[in-house]
Amino acid sequence: MTVRVPAEGGDDLSIRGAERADLLAVVRIENASFSQPWPYDAFEKFLGEPGFLVAECGGEVAGYVVADITQTIGRRLGHVKDVAVHPERRGDGVGSTLLTRVLAVLTAHGADSVKLEVRRSNETAKRLYRRFDFEALRVVPGYYADGEDAIVMIRGN
Repeated sequence: MTVRVPAEGGDDLSIRGAERADLLAVVRIENASFSQPWPYDAFEKFLGEPGFLVAECGGEVAGYVVADITQTIGRRLGHVKDVAVHPERRGDGVGSTLLTRVLAVLTAHGADSVKLEVRRSNETAKRLYRRFDFEALRVVPGYYADGEDAIVMIRGN
């Protein structure tokens, strides 16, 4: 299902399930966004999953999110694994729109709560997640390969 929403940058933004044809653009955004990017085949594994969504604007992939659900003891936990926006589209509401949609998808698939990890230094992302009612749960020292800590954030549904 494709969801169309007006974007802050003026063009309409479509949120839809990722397709194989999107993977190269997704990997390019990943490489431009992270110092330790996921490889192509990591994204390939999530094709067809309801939580792998892309934001498309003007026929181009503007961002993506990868999320899934795992069954834990007595509950289903959503996990936002990766989210990124093309550098030229940051600040246009693409990340907020992707997060809104993926949270709805995770809830529709039975997630009781949703977690994510964010770099301690990524203030922009932490602000975004707090706007969506994520709260810091704990710090994982040295989580990233470069030694930076991660903050695990969680949101109840």
